[in-house]
Amino acid sequence: MSFRLQPTPAERPNRCQLFGPGSRTALFEKMAASAADVINLDLEDSVAPSDKEEARKNVIQATHDIDWGNKTLSVRINGLDTPYWYRDVVDLLEQASDRLDQIMIPKVGCAGDIYAVDALVTAIEAAKGRTKPIEFEVIIESAAGIAHVEEIASASPRMVAMSLGAADFAASMGMQTTGIGGTQENYYMMHEGAKHWSDPWHWAQAAIVAACRTHGVLPVDGPFGDFSDDDGFVAQAKRSATLGMVGKWAIHPKQIALANTVFTPSAEAVAEAREILAAMEQAKANGEGATVYKGRLVDIASIKQAEVIVKQSEMIEGA
Repeated sequence: MSFRLQPTPAERPNRCQLFGPGSRTALFEKMAASAADVINLDLEDSVAPSDKEEARKNVIQATHDIDWGNKTLSVRINGLDTPYWYRDVVDLLEQASDRLDQIMIPKVGCAGDIYAVDALVTAIEAAKGRTKPIEFEVIIESAAGIAHVEEIASASPRMVAMSLGAADFAASMGMQTTGIGGTQENYYMMHEGAKHWSDPWHWAQAAIVAACRTHGVLPVDGPFGDFSDDDGFVAQAKRSATLGMVGKWAIHPKQIALANTVFTPSAEAVAEAREILAAMEQAKANGEGATVYKGRLVDIASIKQAEVIVKQSEMIEGA
C-alpha cells in the first residue's frame, strides 16, 4: 500500500441513475417514486434548444414541489461549449431549493472545465448564503476527457461521481459504431473459425475506475441504448461491476430493476464474503497470515475484497 492512502468515495447507494428530460414534467413524480438511487433531471441532450429555458424552470420548481425521498437529486447542465450552461448554473444555484444535491457536467475534457463551473458555483453559494455545498458528477465523453481523466477526477473537492458517455465518446474517438454501449458487431477476434466478441469499452472503463478510485470518486457506467435488450444491458452491467464500477444509468424505467440487481451484492456473495472474513479471523488467531477456504487460498488481500462486498451490502440495506 502506498504511503498516501486512497481517499474513500462517498458512501451512498449509486446502483442506478435514472435520467429524464427537464421538459417532461409528467415524468418527475414517477421518477421520484422509482427504485433508482440517483435521479438525473436533464437540461442537455434530451431537451431541444427551444425548450431549454422552460426545462430549466421546470427543474427548479421540481426541487421545491416534489418529494424526492432519500434519493440523490442531480441536474445535468448543458455543455461548456454552449450558451446555456452559465444560466443553468446561475438559476439553479440562485433559485433551486436545498434539496438539489449535485450538478452533472457533461463532455468534460480537462480539469479547467471543472474549475470554471466550480468558481461560478462557489461564488453563487457565497452570495446566496447556501449552506449545503453542491457536489459534482461528470461525464467522460471525448478523447480529451479520457486522456485527462485523472486530472479531472482530482480537479475539485466537489467531485463525487464520474461516468462514461459511450455515444459521444465513440464519436470523438472516430469509432465506427452507431450503438450506445454494448457489443459492437465488428469488434471481434477469430478462433478456429468462430467469432469471439470483445468489449470495446473495457479500456476506457478501466481508466475511469482507476482515476476514480485513486481520488475518492464513484465510477459509474453510462447508458445502454437498446432498452429492448435486457440481456445485453445485464451483460454490460456485470462487466462494469466486475471492473469496480458502482452503478449504471437507466434511460428507460425497465432498466432500473436490472441495474439494481446487478449492483446489489447477492445474498450468496455476502454470505461467502462473511465466511472468508471469519476464516481469516481464525487464521489470525492461529498466528497464520493465510488459510484455505473452499479449496482456494485466502489471505490479507482476500479480506479487502470481502470487506468491499460486505460494506456495499450494509450501505444499501441501511439506505
